[in-house]
Amino acid sequence: MSTPLNFHLEQYDGPLDLLLDLIRKQQINIYDIPIASITQQYLNYMQRAAELDIELSAEFVYMAATLIHIKSRMLLPRDPELDKITGDEDPRKELVDRLLEHERFKNAAEMLQQKRMVEEAAWSNPQMAQFLSEDEDPGLDVTIFDLVKTFQAVLERAKNRPIYDVGKDDVSVPTMIHYLQDVFRDMRTGESVSAAELFERQKSRRAMICLFLAVLELVRRQSLMLTQRDAFGDIGLKKHRGFDESLDQSLAAAEQEYS
Repeated sequence: MSTPLNFHLEQYDGPLDLLLDLIRKQQINIYDIPIASITQQYLNYMQRAAELDIELSAEFVYMAATLIHIKSRMLLPRDPELDKITGDEDPRKELVDRLLEHERFKNAAEMLQQKRMVEEAAWSNPQMAQFLSEDEDPGLDVTIFDLVKTFQAVLERAKNRPIYDVGKDDVSVPTMIHYLQDVFRDMRTGESVSAAELFERQKSRRAMICLFLAVLELVRRQSLMLTQRDAFGDIGLKKHRGFDESLDQSLAAAEQEYS
């Protein structure tokens, strides 16, 4: 029989983490969330946290209010006249989009963590330089973590300038892979382009995120490589010798994963 002394309450980084855990553990279709049930489970978690004197951030309270608001919208009968103006949009759609975006970043973070663990367990061979061609400059040691920092810095700067979000923005990871293909098509092997500059060219936050995921996909499949000429300098992207051959595989994988 459990007692308060051995009662364990899982810790989450934020409300989206909690919601994703509730949805995935119960194998719920994220596009058809039973909002009443999930809201009750979410509130139960907050109540248990309060009983154990676990302080939750204001984000948890805000999300609770959001869930209750969505629940009330789904319970109330819809006004046919209002539907003509706003359309028959699911009140859960915005929440679902946020959850999917958060899950993609979470998966990317887990992939980076696994990569870091592999790198820490690997030893480099100092004699490897003998096998590099004379015209191949290895540059500085740069990882995807540095690319993530660059992307975060661009997003922070983007908050201070207008971002043009189109209502029906059809940008996606596959379209961004096509975009990168166009960028690197006429570039010679060894030439690089600034990653920060590519991100800043985008006109919406969604486009930046899709471009970031596209870059991760191409780096993972060794279509692109990261470069850095100076310590703490700008991170560049340049294509591998097998860029054209591996691009089709990257595009097919992205279309399947992000369809």
